[in-house]
Amino acid sequence: MSAAEPPGMRGSPLATLRRISSTRPNFVPGERCEMCAEPIVEEHQHVVGLETRTLMCTCRGCYLLFTDQSATLRYRAVPDRYLSFPDFAFDRAAWDDLQIPVGLAFLFRNSVQERIVAFYPSPAGATESELSLESWEQMMATNPELEQLLPDVEALLIYGADNGRGEFTCHLVPIDACYELVGTMRKTWRGFDGGEEARTAMDEFFADVETRSKPARHPDATPDRS
Repeated sequence: MSAAEPPGMRGSPLATLRRISSTRPNFVPGERCEMCAEPIVEEHQHVVGLETRTLMCTCRGCYLLFTDQSATLRYRAVPDRYLSFPDFAFDRAAWDDLQIPVGLAFLFRNSVQERIVAFYPSPAGATESELSLESWEQMMATNPELEQLLPDVEALLIYGADNGRGEFTCHLVPIDACYELVGTMRKTWRGFDGGEEARTAMDEFFADVETRSKPARHPDATPDRS
């Protein structure tokens, strides 16, 4: 694990996270779609470049061109789905198997590299953790509802509540929300543990995630035909 960007990592998921979170400007009047140059509003949508992991701001028209998640395209639209997993079965031993030293991480499938990528916040920004396939498969076997995760455009956000009971929550969120969290942590992190400002920002972020999330359906649940 390393927070530094070694030679040859240009274009990797970690390098892309750092570039976006550190250099992406705030919205200013007159911002335009990065595909067609059409003016866009502040609350716009994004697509992900699968090869470069570049997050691009788009107008509605360009966004809709890439919403087919099964199509073979260079870009993929980031959906706005938020799900919670009330029955998420995960404990401290399972977390230790992921080899993530802090109580927060997000995991996503990289379809180009054909692997699971995990990141967690640190004083240097987003740090990549080497997630073993065995640990991932065990988590999925215990929580089959997590298989709803779409590659490249959605992430599993796992958070260990600091309540002394070793409890963890899991949400499925758009990948751009994770980029937003990384950027916020990079700006507010102080010292080794983040500091009060970073913790407040994180609490606000998770409160927003909770508000947006709908409980995920278990794969064995009867479809709602109402």
